[in-house]
Amino acid sequence: MPKSDNQKLKIFYILDYLQRNSHEDHPVRAAELIDMLDKQHNILCERKTIYSDIAALQEYGVDIVSIPGKSGGYYIASRNFELVELKLLIDAVQSSRFLTEKKSRELIEKLCNQCSVHDAKLMRRDVLVSGRVKSMNESIYYNVDRIQEAIGENRQITFRYFDWGLDGKRHYRDKYYQASPYGLCQDNENCYLLALSERHGITSYRVDRMADISLLNVSRLPCPELAGKKLTEHANRLFQMYSGDATDVKLRFHRSLVNVVIDRFGKDTMLIPDGEEHFVFTVKVAVSPMFLSWVIGFGTKAKILYPQSVVDQCQQMCLDAMAQY
Repeated sequence: MPKSDNQKLKIFYILDYLQRNSHEDHPVRAAELIDMLDKQHNILCERKTIYSDIAALQEYGVDIVSIPGKSGGYYIASRNFELVELKLLIDAVQSSRFLTEKKSRELIEKLCNQCSVHDAKLMRRDVLVSGRVKSMNESIYYNVDRIQEAIGENRQITFRYFDWGLDGKRHYRDKYYQASPYGLCQDNENCYLLALSERHGITSYRVDRMADISLLNVSRLPCPELAGKKLTEHANRLFQMYSGDATDVKLRFHRSLVNVVIDRFGKDTMLIPDGEEHFVFTVKVAVSPMFLSWVIGFGTKAKILYPQSVVDQCQQMCLDAMAQY
């Protein structure tokens, strides 16, 4: 191929090379761009052409900084993602339990490609995926895509649900499930589907334990409790997505646990001082074994005050646990 045939693509090759290789501490010189075009893309050009192409990219809106002098060159100053944003996203991928190890590595590699090779090398040093508890369901992406499609088209879904056995294999439950999907949310590093089931009412399913998801030509059952902002409110009441009766519960916590309460229930929770060392607050939660375990986990620093029915459940749970030892 003659070296003039690729001229129309030259400016794209320059932009791509700058995105991958330029850095404030490692500017790319014009001679390096000329050499890259010649050896990698069979394009001949002069230094003046490089200057012209850089100016065109700057006029287009690419934030290319030009450093004069013998040790100068060009680098892209701002990108689609700032370095700190990429680090936050990579941390989220690393810690997400519902992503498999393979998919986590693929996503992290794509995120690293959004910055220069110099920054990507630094970020990869801190990446730890092997050895972390990860999902074993490789179809997680497909599941999320099918669920979002069903929500967007206002359709019900059917699927199979499985549990892990002592043999480390999937054990599918006998029946197919049918539900009206309303939203996806994360809790305790897992991804859950919030849905309305004709049989179970408002419930949740672990997305990584769903399989064979199919969309039905049937509209979703109306569920005002999961519409709009109420979807978030419902999710906030659940503990690790365990369902239970939504109840206003009054609690008394030690002041050292203020951060814990704010992190769990939000900064709008009204905290009322109760003596010098404690505070009381009331929240609407789904009373479940997970909620009771959460309270019990703080020992003498946390206490359920009201209603008595929840107090009784908590006492019985403690007695049942003690009876095992």
